[in-house]
This record gives sequence, C-alpha cells and structure tokens, in this order.
Amino acid sequence: MDYFLIFIVALSRVLPHPPNVTPVAALALFGGAFLSRRFALLYPLLIMIVSDLALNLLLGVSWFLPESLFVYGSFLITGLLGLWCRSRRSIGILYLAAVASSIQFYLITNFGTWLVSGMYSKNIAGLLQCYTMAIPFFRNTLMGNLFWFSVLWGTYHLAHRLIPHRSRISV
Repeated sequence: MDYFLIFIVALSRVLPHPPNVTPVAALALFGGAFLSRRFALLYPLLIMIVSDLALNLLLGVSWFLPESLFVYGSFLITGLLGLWCRSRRSIGILYLAAVASSIQFYLITNFGTWLVSGMYSKNIAGLLQCYTMAIPFFRNTLMGNLFWFSVLWGTYHLAHRLIPHRSRISV
C-alpha cells in the first residue's frame, strides 16, 4: 500500500495541475499526525525524487536545481510539524498546521529562489520582489494544502468509521 500511495502522489505532480496544488505537503503533515514517521519524513522526499525524475524524462525539466534543497527541506519541516501534531490532533490545530506549513513553504522556498537562482538582485528590494512575485503560488499552496489535507483526513476518518474494530488504519 505504501508504494501505491507514493505512486499516486508522485503522479499528481506529473499530471497537469495548477502550480503548487499537489498532495505532497498534505501527506507529510497528515502522515506525521496520523500514520507513521515514514509518511512524514521519508515518503515526501521519495515522492519528490521520483516525480522530479519523471518530469525530467517526460518534459526535460531539470530534475534537481539548487532551489530543490529548499523545497525538499520545507517538506521535511512539514513532516516534523505533522509529528508535532501527533499528540495535538484537534481539527483546529491540524488546520492551523496546514496553514503554517503553507507559510513556511512560501518563506523558505522563495528565500531559496532569491538566494541561488540569479533571478533577483541580491538585496532587500530583490528579496521583496521575489516574495511579491510568488504571492499567486502561495495562494495555490495554501488552497492545495487545505484541500488535500481535508481529503486525506476525511478519507482516514471515513475508513476508520467503516472499520471500527481497528484503532488505527495501518498503511
């Protein structure tokens, strides 16, 4: 089941979708809060590597840019946030964590873009320009994280309700 989930989430990055609207961060957050450490820390990185390689083969997109370290690191932070939520599973805390995940992704990845891409001048004005240009991507990230987290959370609770004799669904 783990490999199937990795395949499905990786496929979601390869198939056409709005920019930054994929379930990778939601899986990291949800996995840390409800499933296993693998889902929070290892699987999002595997998903990114597999889908980046697929994008390279299919579209010729460079599979690893210096900015990728910031993206991958941000997904690790989201996984750690999910692990922190493990003992705080109220719906309010979980959705705040999804928002916090989106904010830290925006801040970290755009700082990385500013720092290593050469697209922006290396001063405060360039950094502010980078963050300003990325606002539409932030909106997509936030909507995607909230949507995909809701899908994972709802599916988990529906399955938990349909299989009440199990205290936790193992995946």
